[in-house]
Formats: sequence, C-alpha cells, structure tokens
Amino acid sequence: MTSTRARRPVLWIALLTALTALAACTSSSDRPDEQNRATPSRAVTAALRSVERSTGQAESARVKSTTTMGSALSMTADGTLAWGDGLTGTLTITYTGGTTAETMRRLGSTSMEARYLPDAYYARMGDGFAAKADGKHWIKYAYDDLEDLAGGSGADLADQMRGTAPHTSVKLLLTSTDVRKVGEETVRGEPTSHYSGSVPGEGSGPQTVDIWVDDRNLLVKKVEKGHTATGQLTQTAYYSDYGVKATAEKPPAGDTVDLKELLKQRGGLDGTP
Repeated sequence: MTSTRARRPVLWIALLTALTALAACTSSSDRPDEQNRATPSRAVTAALRSVERSTGQAESARVKSTTTMGSALSMTADGTLAWGDGLTGTLTITYTGGTTAETMRRLGSTSMEARYLPDAYYARMGDGFAAKADGKHWIKYAYDDLEDLAGGSGADLADQMRGTAPHTSVKLLLTSTDVRKVGEETVRGEPTSHYSGSVPGEGSGPQTVDIWVDDRNLLVKKVEKGHTATGQLTQTAYYSDYGVKATAEKPPAGDTVDLKELLKQRGGLDGTP
C-alpha cells in the first residue's frame, strides 16, 4: 500500500510553497545569542522601536508585493490586511512564473483570492481544481493543521503566516546585530528613512531585511532577501492607506475542502493519475 505521504498531490506542495513566500522570508524566532550579539546604535534601536509601535498600532494597511523564489515561483499580491485582533484580510495573488504557476495553469487559473482569518488561511482555486475536488473551490489551511505538517516545519510556516503584518519585519530587524540607518531616500515620491540589517537564516547563511519609513514612523516599503533550495528568494512589499478597512469572510463550508482532507485523498488533484 502506498503511504499517505507518498500520495500527497503536487498541488498542495506548490501552494504551501506559495504560502511560505507570502510570509516573511525569515522566521522572527531566529534570534542571535544574546550574550554574543553586537549592539546597534541606541539611536537606530530607538527609531526602529518607534516604527514597530506606530506600525503595529495602525492595525491595517493596503499591501502590494512581488515575490520570487528561485525556479519555484514568481508572484504578485495586492489587497488589504488588518492585524489588531489576529490577522484578517483579503489578497489577490497572481502567479507569474515558476513551477507553481505551471501547476496553477493546469488547474485553469494563475490567479486566486486569499483570505486571512485569525484561525486559518483560505485560498480560492479555479474551476479546474473544483472539477477534481467534488465541486469545491476553496482550500482551508487551518494554522493548527499546518503545525502538524512537514515533519514539524509546518509550525514555523503557521507562525510566519500569522506574522504577515508589516510590523513583524521591523521586529525581525530589531534582532539584527548589524542594523544601521542607510540614509534618506524617496519612495513613491515620499521622503523616507532607509534601514538595513542581516538576520540569521534557516541554515542558508544570513538574510537581509531593508525597510523604508515615513515621517509618521510608518513602514512604507520592505525588501527581504534570502536563499532557498530552488534559488534566490526576494520579496518586495509596499504599504499604504494605514487604517483602511480590511475584512474577510469565511468561505461557504459547502464550497470548501480542508487541507487535511486533501492529504487523505488517493491520487493527485493536479491531473496526475
């Protein structure tokens, strides 16, 4: 008998890759040893703490981002997110290249709607997927279920998904031992302060985080870079309209399949036998 692990469809693997790309490139739990860490300047640390506080208190924003992950994918995301009481919001995700885009294309759509709720992430697939999933268009990724996946690494993914809010990147940069102010720069016609630092990666050497902050101490741009098994990972995000209304409704239960149920199914949902 073939094991459940061996029968996991290519589709959910591709989508989990996309989830990882949507989340922070690095995990905020990767903190350097406090006894051995260097000390950034007090002025930089104080400035970043102000940015973390102001951005966190804003509680919502419009987000536009582009992500590349080696040969696995390239994608864009556009929508609104709120983080005052758990992560909530809706993004439109478009896959523009890589193996994930090819998988999505076989399912009839390279664009999907993503809804964030405090307990789960929902992804609306195309009609091609629904035809292979008893007519259901939505996949539910419960964060508690993600924690049980991939030999424990799913727990990191779940934490990262919950931490997609912009001020999480500022928290991450505060763990850097070499964070510094690069200078004053213009972003989309707006004067900003640019900060940069490196943080530990997941076994792949240091990764870099750059942020640009406006005169209200709000994050307006972020760039994170690192390495994955498929190549360079780069994510660039822009944040605007802080305080915008951001909501998401749970999709109809009758049109939703749980990730756990997908993993139990025999055969692939990506068109393979």
